[in-house]
Amino acid sequence: MNFPHAPGARTRVPAILAAGLILGLAAPAQAQLASGSNAPVDITADELEVVNADCLAIWRGSAEALQDGSRLRADVLRIRYAPGRTGATSGGASCGDLQGMEAQGSVFYVTPQQRVRSNAAVYDAAADTITMTGDVVAAQGQNVLRGERLVIQVSTGQARMETSARGAGSPGRVRGVFYPNASQGQPAAKR
Repeated sequence: MNFPHAPGARTRVPAILAAGLILGLAAPAQAQLASGSNAPVDITADELEVVNADCLAIWRGSAEALQDGSRLRADVLRIRYAPGRTGATSGGASCGDLQGMEAQGSVFYVTPQQRVRSNAAVYDAAADTITMTGDVVAAQGQNVLRGERLVIQVSTGQARMETSARGAGSPGRVRGVFYPNASQGQPAAKR
């Protein structure tokens, strides 16, 4: 199979070849889908397109990125790498560390503690955040939170849900349904 390295060249390959291509595309990345994990990020999809000139890898068809117990799943995952210096031997550009991931269509971010779905998501490696947008629904146990935009600080697990709706009674405001812990509100056991 011929893999052109001319600027702007696009290459389509089956997902089975993805591991070799991605290793050639970028140096080890510091992706953090799982809080505090140094585990590798394992990515699978039906198809992979690599755009060497743009330091871009596009995973299509039930794309899934796994790290430890955390998973980012979408119809399409676009992974951007920092441009490197021009290679003297290959005549083409090289790519460096991971800059971020964009997830589009039927996005799910699942950790051992929570499940979040949205229409789109962006992982920013420098900021260590995942920003999920479009009809966001987050669940932890039976508790459910809804809004337009959720920003998760991956390393700490802190999150902020936002919406553009303002004012009491306005539709589309951030909404949560929380179930109290069954042990809360019970009198303390006598000793």
